[in-house]
Amino acid sequence: MSLPASSVPGLSTLAAAPAAAHRASLGHVLDHLGTTLLEVAAGDPTADLAEQGVGGLVIHDPVDPPALPSRALVLGVGVHEPDAVLDLLEQTAAAGGAGLVVRAPAPADPRISAVAERTGTVLLALTRGASWNQLATLVRSLLGEGGVGTAGSESLGGVPGGDLFALANAIASLLDAPVTIEDRSSHILAFSGRQDEADESRIQTILGRQVPDRFTRRLEAHGVFRQLYATDRPVWMAPEVLGMPEVTIARVAVAVRAGDEILGTIWAAVDEPLDPSRERSLVDAAKLVALHLLRMRAGADVERRLASELVATALEGGPGTVDALSRLGLADRPLIVLAMGLTENTDEHGTLTLARREAERQRSADALAVHLTALHPGSVVALVGGVCYGVLPVGADAPTADVRAAAVATEFLQRTGGRVPGMIGVGTVALDVSALTRSRDAADRALRVLRNGTTSRRVARASDVHIESLMLQLADLAAAEGHQASGPVARLAEYDAAHRAQLVETLRAWLDAFGDAIAASAKVHVHPNTFRYRLRRIAEVGGIDLGDADSRFAAMLELRLLRW
Repeated sequence: MSLPASSVPGLSTLAAAPAAAHRASLGHVLDHLGTTLLEVAAGDPTADLAEQGVGGLVIHDPVDPPALPSRALVLGVGVHEPDAVLDLLEQTAAAGGAGLVVRAPAPADPRISAVAERTGTVLLALTRGASWNQLATLVRSLLGEGGVGTAGSESLGGVPGGDLFALANAIASLLDAPVTIEDRSSHILAFSGRQDEADESRIQTILGRQVPDRFTRRLEAHGVFRQLYATDRPVWMAPEVLGMPEVTIARVAVAVRAGDEILGTIWAAVDEPLDPSRERSLVDAAKLVALHLLRMRAGADVERRLASELVATALEGGPGTVDALSRLGLADRPLIVLAMGLTENTDEHGTLTLARREAERQRSADALAVHLTALHPGSVVALVGGVCYGVLPVGADAPTADVRAAAVATEFLQRTGGRVPGMIGVGTVALDVSALTRSRDAADRALRVLRNGTTSRRVARASDVHIESLMLQLADLAAAEGHQASGPVARLAEYDAAHRAQLVETLRAWLDAFGDAIAASAKVHVHPNTFRYRLRRIAEVGGIDLGDADSRFAAMLELRLLRW
């Protein structure tokens, strides 16, 4: 249900705000991030072509150039020489890209300007001091990248639901001051224009997308957060509260709450305390921000469930696969499936509640989604049956896509370290819809081998663990048909249990050493003569001819099945 702007005193001026398009334009991105993070170096972002929706965000990789979606915004990380910028701008334009971002200062080259004007692909410069990761996160929040479905945006108070940047600008107009909207951890969710009117501390906050720790600690020491969370009225702070040279302008802040839950805060840089009228406007704005944040939270939950259902339908390979892939934006593209399973952590009592386990899985799935989207635009990630599946579109490099996917998965686990204690199986490349289920099955088999613990690796392609996977299937078949171990190795295991011997260990060491009794005896730490005596006992007790190749192969196979 939309909230009429007139029902929120002081915010009726927002009623004329236009509804957000499903895909934000380049002009929309610059309206919110321009002057603070981005500046136009060449081209016209207001031209008809530039005003079309931006189709996605892509990080340029000179070693392995990614496939660009239509109207992509390309981040040229490390590209700064004029010839290199010109070459990448031409490539981006040839692929129908919306724009290219390089680190400021962008080269002033008439050739670059000519390409930008001729093609409509805009060259932008990222402010020095801002990180590429910060820019990518902010742009994706503006684009609403990764959305499932095409439902229009709901309006709250005249502002498109979830468009916190537009809301921050509206609040800034009402207060006549630059504004930031922050979560409970002091991360920046959105900010208004006119940030150049604030002080150095605000600039550091915007560039870092989080209030610096030293400022937060000083606020906590002065009890500012306790004041904010204890009242629904604005709290004014003079610059002296922080006592830091970077803070030269006072702040006024108000908590954003839903009932008893604190969702975040709104901060404005002001010269003096607010008058009663503007104070009421800030209080009313906090209520509207709360509605937007709640809507975004609910929308994220709904989107996750919908994505999970679509991914599950696609991976099952039934009649709904084509429609599910179309709604996910993955139809008619070569795909590859990743299957991530988590190592179950426990709490201090040795257990983990179902709610905490699900929350941990969801956090890991969200982290994987961010990682894959940066490297493979259009990827989808969803939890299905306790396993986190990623479906990646691959381009012209389809024959080696599983190698690249394994590298992407390895990089993810390395970056997250112990925060995501998981392992990832990589499926085969699916060139058509019918092969997608096979890719999922291959990823599941690889993940199962990793979970079994017979290898120390955390990422494996299906081809890497093919034999181990076959052994698991053979063990499953034997268990399903009720077969009991009855071969030579089974007889040796019974003998070991009855006589506290080590014949099975001896046989395994001998086979692993290719029949070298000296090397094998050293491995099990016994004298070679003792080892040779045990080999004779193995032949007698197990009834196995160690000189026969087929007998040795059967023993090796039985040892593997015994281990699994």
